[in-house]
Amino acid sequence: MALSTPAASRFLSPEIVNGLASIELKARTVVEGLLLGLHRSPFRGASVEFAEFRQYLPGDDPAMVDWKVYARSDRHYVKKFELDTNVEASLLVDVSASMGYGGRHGMTKLEYASCLAASLAYLLAGQRDAVGLALFDATLRDYLPPSVRPGQLTRLLVTLDRVTPGAASDTGAALRQVAERLRRRGLIVVCSDLLDDVERVIAGLRLVRARGMEVVVFHVLDEDELTFPFEHASTFRDIETGQQVLTDPRTIRDAYLAGITAMQETYRRELRAAGIDYQLASTSAPLDATLLAWLGRRGRTL
Repeated sequence: MALSTPAASRFLSPEIVNGLASIELKARTVVEGLLLGLHRSPFRGASVEFAEFRQYLPGDDPAMVDWKVYARSDRHYVKKFELDTNVEASLLVDVSASMGYGGRHGMTKLEYASCLAASLAYLLAGQRDAVGLALFDATLRDYLPPSVRPGQLTRLLVTLDRVTPGAASDTGAALRQVAERLRRRGLIVVCSDLLDDVERVIAGLRLVRARGMEVVVFHVLDEDELTFPFEHASTFRDIETGQQVLTDPRTIRDAYLAGITAMQETYRRELRAAGIDYQLASTSAPLDATLLAWLGRRGRTL
C-alpha cells in the first residue's frame, strides 16, 4: 500500500537527533516524529487508525496520549490500535567494527542502528510489549531476554548508550546463537550493515524465520557506502581486517556501485522469498522517516 511521505522538513535530521543528550531522549524524539507521521499518513483499513481510547495508566508512553481528547474531557486517554497485541520482540544490533564507520551525516552506522533499536524499544514498551536486546559481532556479546518487567526499557537503553564497536563480524554465527535461545514466537528486528558473507547471513536469517519468528532487517549503510563520493587518490582501509588499498576512486567507482547495488538486490530478493522484511536504512535518512517507510510498506503498526 502506497505511503504518502510528509515533506522532508517535517523530519529531524540524523545530525540533530545525534546532538541530543541521551539515547532515551533520542528515542522519544524519533517516536514522537513517527507517531506524527503515522497520523498524517492516509492508510485505509490499517491499524494506524486507532480503534478506541482507553484511560491512561501509570507507565504508559506519554506520546500515546491524545491531547485533543484531554482538552475536551480533562481526562488522559491513550490510543489503542486495532492490532495491539502482546508482542515479544528481540532487537538485534550489529556492533562489529565496520559499524563504527561514519561519513558526513552526523552518525556512525552503529549510532544509527542503536537509535533505531532504542526507538523501537521505546515504542514497544509504550504498548506494554515484551522487548529484549542482543548485541553481536562475531558472536553474541550481550543478551537481554524479552521482558515487561519494570526497568527493562531502562536496562536496554543503558546498554545501547554504552555500546562501542567490537570485533570482526560473523553475522551468520551470531544469528544461529540467537535462534538457539528462542522459546516463543515473536518479532526479531535486525539492525546491521550486513557486510559479511551474504550466503551465511541469509542462512542465519532463514533459520530464525524457520523458528516461527517474524523477522525484519534494517540494512544500515552509510551514505558514502551507497554513493562512493570520493574523488582523489586515497588509501582505503578495511576497518575489520586492517587491510589497506591505495587507489583512484574514479577508476573503481562504477564497479564498486555495481557491487553494492547487487548486494542490496540479493538481500532484498532472497529475504523476500523467505518471508522476511527488508528495509534499507541510509545514515543520511531521518530515523523516523526510515521507520515510517517500513511501516507504510507493512501497512500497519507494530
